[in-house]
Order: sequence, then structure tokens, then C-alpha cells
Amino acid sequence: MYCQLEGFGNAPGADLTPVDGLSSPFMRLSELEQRNYAADGFLIRASAFTPMEVETLRDAVERAALRAMQLAESGATYVLDGKRFVDSGYTTVQFEPESGSDTIRVVEPVHELDDRLSNLLDDIRIVEPMRDLVGAEHLAVWTDKLNLKRPFEGSGFGWHQDSPYWVHDCDHVDQLPNVLIALDAASEENGCFRVIRGSHTRGCLAGINDGSQLGGFYTDPALFDEQQQVPMIVPAGSLVFFNAHSVHGSLPNNSAEPRRALVLTYQPAGFPMLKSKRVRNVG
Repeated sequence: MYCQLEGFGNAPGADLTPVDGLSSPFMRLSELEQRNYAADGFLIRASAFTPMEVETLRDAVERAALRAMQLAESGATYVLDGKRFVDSGYTTVQFEPESGSDTIRVVEPVHELDDRLSNLLDDIRIVEPMRDLVGAEHLAVWTDKLNLKRPFEGSGFGWHQDSPYWVHDCDHVDQLPNVLIALDAASEENGCFRVIRGSHTRGCLAGINDGSQLGGFYTDPALFDEQQQVPMIVPAGSLVFFNAHSVHGSLPNNSAEPRRALVLTYQPAGFPMLKSKRVRNVG
């Protein structure tokens, strides 16, 4: 089960579309979209980017992943609950949890590792809907990350919210909507992104108190209904907007196909980013 709306892509071969200071009513959320987002905590715009644009972004993220691997070679390594992380400056590289794995799982932030990813932050197809979701006409970036699910190797993500990670670092956690950009067709087999419908309405939920280092960041399963999960089965180039309070996760990639995605998070203009503490306004 999944939701799908009309795509909002440009003509084939078009460049990624930056914000030019003007608002496009066509890109803004309709009243129906806003009602559905308020009720469900997520919204899909399918095939927003053309196949050629998706190829450009795939190339960009693979170059960024190589750069992240280079940074990790000289970074500070630490292990939490058996998971290896490396910090290089304010960039964090997380590896797959299998012992000794050198396969990157997550890079955050990632936009500074390739100019095309930096330009993507200003794309009108993302920014215009975000103005409605943030509730502000002028926006800045809060954080951005690259999720890599390599074939037969990409691990799953347990059920969690983003807001408990962020609530101690800002006073406007209710204004931090995310957008996931699907760089590959997402399916049940390759571990598609999943959202618990309506789970955002209760704000920050308690984590798991199991004595582990990261348990508190995984949402207590007694506080949401797993039967309300919705798999985001979408074509490559689709956008999935979701609330910072929405409980979400994914299963492992058990297929021969990759499932790569970028996740961008926005906030009102003028506020610094989560990790670098720099202000990166949009446009």
C-alpha cells in the first residue's frame, strides 16, 4: 500500500532547478496535500526528477561516498552498540554493522562533498513544498544525509523518530520537516522506507530503555501501532516528505538492486545547521 501523486519533473535533460527568489504556486502544496500530510505525517510526489536528473544525482552521491571514505581514513573512530562511526570535522560516516565492514551506510552532512548535492538544496521542487511544511517563506537547511543500501548488504533501520535526536539542539523541532529523494526504485525487496501513519501527532515519544548506548533513540514499540506502517514503494526520482515526529524505519536490502536515498531537512531561515553550526539559507 502506498500513496502516489502526479510527478513534478522538468523536461528530460533539464538542469536541477534552483530557487530564483520567486515562488511558484504550481509547486506549493494543495489544500488536499496539506490535509493529508497533517493527518498522515507524510506525503509523496512521485517521479519529481527525470531519469537523466536521477543519473546525475547518482553520480554525485557515489563521488560523495568516495570522498567520505577518504575522510574516514583520517577521522576519529568510535563504536556504539557494535556500530562503527568515524567523525572527520563535522562529517560523520557510519559503516554497516557487520564486523570489519568497510561499506558506508550513512554520511551526514553530505552536500559539501559534491557541488551538485549542494545545488540540490535549492531546487524549487523541494523548496516550494517545504515553505508550506515549515510554515515560513524563507528557509535554511537543518541537516542532510546520504543513506546507502547496497545490494544484499544494506542493513535495516529500527523504528525511530528524528525529533528526539534534535530536540536538545534547537527550539523549533516542530519546524524541521524532511524530504527523502529516492535515487533508485524502492521496493519491499530492497528495503524501502516505511512510515507509521499518524504517529507524528503525539510529538516526541520515549525511547527503548534497554541499557544499550543507542536504545533511547529507537521508539518504544508500545507507543505506536506497527500495523499502521506504510511502505514507500516509489519510482526513482520521487520525493517523500515526512514529519520529524513521524516514526519511520526500514528493512534490510535483500535484493540485487541498490536502494540509495538522500534525506534533506529544512528549517526557518537564519538558524544554523545541526552539525557545522553554519547558516545555510536557501536560495
